[in-house]
Amino acid sequence: MTAQEKPFATRLAELERGTTSAAALSLYDALPPVAVEQMFGRWRGSEIPTGHPLDGLLSKAGWYGKRFDGPDGAHPLLFSRRGGGVFAIDPAWIPMSLLTRGLGFSHRIVSPNLLRAAALIAGTTQPKARLRMTVFRGVVSAAMIYDALPIIDAFRAVDEDTIAGAMDLRGHEAPFMFVLRREL
Repeated sequence: MTAQEKPFATRLAELERGTTSAAALSLYDALPPVAVEQMFGRWRGSEIPTGHPLDGLLSKAGWYGKRFDGPDGAHPLLFSRRGGGVFAIDPAWIPMSLLTRGLGFSHRIVSPNLLRAAALIAGTTQPKARLRMTVFRGVVSAAMIYDALPIIDAFRAVDEDTIAGAMDLRGHEAPFMFVLRREL
């Protein structure tokens, strides 16, 4: 059985152990589109390591996932709260250019404790992104457009409760790849 013949969920599980951008995008490109309404709810996130400068940073910081309350009510960055629960961060406070330059220090300074402290300033209850149907890699599918950063997260369906995401950051050739699993 070739990689292309394996079920999407099986291929995704293999990629989540670490892969190349090309292999992750090969699966992503084979996945069907998602409607905006299919994204509503809270989703648990995980990274697909591809060698992108952001690899490992979100999980190290305690990234929980994303929440979509409606087309104009997207919460792009949810993090785990010590003792349970989650909180949202306003992405405008995150110095993306420093984190993605590949300087190496970002992996040393990012931690859940730092993020929890930053939540006092950057925490928010307001949505900081919106969902729209957008063309990415030649397919119209749901995408989350950040309000304050040049970032679009484009989504494709693995199944009705699993989404592959590609974070398209201005200035980066390859997207940061991630998975969202619906909380039931």
